Amino acid sequence: MKGNVIVGQSGGPTAAINSSLAGVFRTAIDRGAPKVYGMRHGIEGLLNEDYVDLSDYIRTELDVELLKRTPAAYLGSCRFKLPEIHEDIACYEKIFSILDKLDIECFIYIGGNDSMDTIKKLSDYAILNGHPCKFLGVPKTIDNDLALTDHTPGYGSAAKYIGTSVKEIIQDSKALIYKKGLVSIVEIMGRNAGWLTGAAALSKGEDCDGPDLIYLPELPFDIDDFIARVKKILSKKPYAVVAVSEGIRLDDGRYVCELTDGIDFVDAFGHKQLTGTANYLARRLAQEIGCKTRTIELSSLQRAASHMASRVDILEAAQVGGAAVKAADEGDTGEMVIITRVSDDPYGSTTELRNVHKVSNVEKVVPREWINKDGTYVTDEFVAYVKPLIQGDVSPIMVDGIPRYLLHNPKKKK
Repeated sequence: MKGNVIVGQSGGPTAAINSSLAGVFRTAIDRGAPKVYGMRHGIEGLLNEDYVDLSDYIRTELDVELLKRTPAAYLGSCRFKLPEIHEDIACYEKIFSILDKLDIECFIYIGGNDSMDTIKKLSDYAILNGHPCKFLGVPKTIDNDLALTDHTPGYGSAAKYIGTSVKEIIQDSKALIYKKGLVSIVEIMGRNAGWLTGAAALSKGEDCDGPDLIYLPELPFDIDDFIARVKKILSKKPYAVVAVSEGIRLDDGRYVCELTDGIDFVDAFGHKQLTGTANYLARRLAQEIGCKTRTIELSSLQRAASHMASRVDILEAAQVGGAAVKAADEGDTGEMVIITRVSDDPYGSTTELRNVHKVSNVEKVVPREWINKDGTYVTDEFVAYVKPLIQGDVSPIMVDGIPRYLLHNPKKKK
């Protein structure tokens, strides 16, 4: 590799996103890249010429290991939608002039659906204009909704955290007995795909019955049926624990959280900010059943809990980052690295490439056959799919009893 590499991170962070960054950095250096630049806050930062030389911050193998264990996007993230090429040619000319100035041979973007849209547009522009720079996508999202890949780095660690947290919530609920019953509603991320919410079923085992109900956004949500089911559960035991996706919708397509004041922001890609689903359902239950309720919104905890990271997830995240550099060095462009599952027992996987046009803006949802007939739980097949992805632990590097991370969000040196 004779030219330089530039890498950015985009979209919602994960506990494994920086492991992919470490994989990119280490592989690029090993393959002879003179410099590895990091875009601060993704493509939006690059447009402002906001970038750093990562060698100024990652100097030792300990730094690499710290980076792998550091949650959130080390370089900073963004949700910036590139215009179509014909709509704003000046935007692309500016990006490519910066890449030329930095002698960039390989541009790597770590992200989800929207990030792959960025790779698609940039690689299309390069091909149309005969530009030699290679553009590769590295998958990342706790939502696990990227097409063609078996799963996405970040999902395994988030699923592990969710399964553990729901199990702890169930244990806590058992200790709190109220005359009229206690209903705990756990709100979990997931706009259109229920991969995260389904992971609540991982809490079920010999020592735990798991949540009583699990609702995914793949199927319409019936509020009256929900209330009737909870009432029936409380007639048999003093507590109920329910896992709901933030994106569950009514039969008419409205998000349940739209029945509250839960939506007041829409991002550049047209995504509504979803919040308030659990609170609305809790109020309805209190009104109609008279039970005590509480809501737990896992929010950013489910994507930032590096102390609960899956070893499989961290290793695969580094592998896909390295695979992207290798592919670019061998002449590939306009591709996203995917993970292919080789076997479940023992678990094994490998990396391949897929054309980014077949990935960007396509959502992978939970198959209907992995949701039970009533739409109130996931099946054993779903659990069997997820379990290999949460195996193993990555111990934090502790200092004074608290995890130590790599210095976050480095500043561009003047």
